This record gives sequence, C-alpha cells and structure tokens, in this order.
Amino acid sequence: MKHANVAVFVPHLGCTHRCSFCSQKNITGQENIPSPQEAAEIFRNGIAALGRRAKTAQIAFYGGSFTAIPKELRIPLLEAAQPFLGERGYSGIRIATRPDAIGNEILSELKSYGVTAIELGAQSMDDDVLAANNRGHTADDTAAASRLIKKHGFSLGHHMMTGLYGSDPEKDIMTAEKLIALGPDTMRIHPALAVEGTELARLYREGLYKPQSLDEAVKLCAKLLQMFHKAKIDVIRAGLHDTQSLGQSVVAGPYHPAFRELCEGVIMLDAALGLLRDIPPGNISPAVHPSFVSRMAGQNKCNTRKLQEMGYNVKIKRDDTLSPFEIKLKGVY
Repeated sequence: MKHANVAVFVPHLGCTHRCSFCSQKNITGQENIPSPQEAAEIFRNGIAALGRRAKTAQIAFYGGSFTAIPKELRIPLLEAAQPFLGERGYSGIRIATRPDAIGNEILSELKSYGVTAIELGAQSMDDDVLAANNRGHTADDTAAASRLIKKHGFSLGHHMMTGLYGSDPEKDIMTAEKLIALGPDTMRIHPALAVEGTELARLYREGLYKPQSLDEAVKLCAKLLQMFHKAKIDVIRAGLHDTQSLGQSVVAGPYHPAFRELCEGVIMLDAALGLLRDIPPGNISPAVHPSFVSRMAGQNKCNTRKLQEMGYNVKIKRDDTLSPFEIKLKGVY
C-alpha cells in the first residue's frame, strides 16, 4: 500500500438510511462511538506505531456519514485531531460520507480543520439499484457532490459495490464507467456480502437475492481493476478489510480474506495466456514487477499449476522497470 490510515470508526453515526448491506458492528467489529479523548489516544498510538511513516499517513473517520453527523459531535472529533496534524504528525484527515451530505458550507468547515480527502459512498450509478438497496440518494447526487469536492480542492475518492440487490455485471461496469468520468483520485471496490443483521441477509434467506459467487465477483472485479488502472485511478482497496467479526458474520456472498490477490491473479494469468497464444509448450520466464510476483504465481500457485497443466514450466523473474499488471517474456526455451 502507498498510503496508511489511522482509522477511527463512527459506526452508523450520521447515516440517514440503513442500507441493505450495512451492519457496521459485524463488518468492523466495533459498535460504540469513540469519544474525542478516545480518538486522540488512537491518533497518539498511531504515531508511535508508524514512526516516520506518520508524515505520509492520514487520520481517517470511517463507518458512518461524517458530514451528516450533528455538528456538536462532529467538531469535537475534528478538534481532537488537530494536535496530531502537521510537521510532527499526520499529513491530513480523510473522511467518508454520503453524496447527499455535501455542500459548500460543510466543505469550507472541513477545509479549515485540515481535511484533505473525501470518500463518497457511491455504491452504484443506477438509480433503480440505489433505491432497491435503500441508499436514499441518486446517481446525480454522486455526480454533483464529486464535482463540488474537486472544486474545493479535496482529493476525491469513490466507493462502489458489485452484485448489489437488483444489479448485474452490466450495471456494475456502467457504474465504473460513470465514476471514472467524474475523475476520482482513489477508488474502493466492495463485492456485496449478505452479512448477518442486514436486509441482504433477509432477502437471501427468503430466496429473493442471489449474491455473486466468488468466481463471478473475482472475474468482474478483475475487469474493474483494469479499467481503473487504465484511467490512472488508484484502487486503494478491493474487498472488505478482513476481520474476525466479518468472517463470522457473512451469511452468503463472495467473501475471501485475500480477495484483491485473487483478482490480480486472474489479470496476470489472462495476460500471460495472451502472450503465450502463439508460443508452444516449454520452459518460459515471465517477468513482472517485484510486487506482482505472487500475483503471477496466483494464490497457492494456482496460475503456475494452470500453466504447467498446459505444458509450460514457469520461472517467474522480477523486473522493477515494469509497471503493475505488465508482463514480459524474458525467455522461451
């Protein structure tokens, strides 16, 4: 990861709707809202743990809709962060919020307290899908909020979800295309999971909702990763952060603790197969960026085994001149 966040979770705080997929207690393992004093302790501990890396790290308020939190609760949390910003602390503050909770006044407030990045929970750019999942905002709200955030000079992030109730791969790809057109700096992709205590779990149990299979989600999100990479948008997470509470709470859906690694493994295997289309079986040495060696091998070396089954003996080489997802054949014997 190129970035680091020291996160304070404010579960459901400021949320005006209970979305079909959301149970912050089961997803994050946290139920209580921290006090400003508790938040300050988290920031202090983060600096001690990160050391010099703290200068490039950010404080992050996640788990709720930060700009919709009542001002009497929001301001003390922002004030608690102030002593930890600047030369001896973090580079800024990152917050997550809803598209319909953005306006000029709140953005000016956030700027004055050192907020540098705003992540919007877009989830889908299809209004029917948004309504079916009780989001309470429209795709136009996401577009308008995105433009306003960029106008005020913040780094813009988007969250999107695949496999939501009422969606399909075509709608998910359309969502990615529309979000790319809005020019975000960062992206998070989360395949929808039916988590205990959510509306999706109820719909699944009643036979009204069929989540993506793991294979379906991996193939689709691999394509999305490539789309965002081509658009030079940094995908800072693919799949939900793995926690014990999440693993124990998933009723159905494409949950995997190394979801991104699976997606990137699919991308690398497809790229390798493209290069090998006219090359007969034998010994090959594909070269990739050092950080992508494990992706080229695939999880539990599944890509290597697949190529071996096709008659190719693989020796992966490192090449730091290559970019992520790039692959070259350094030798065919």
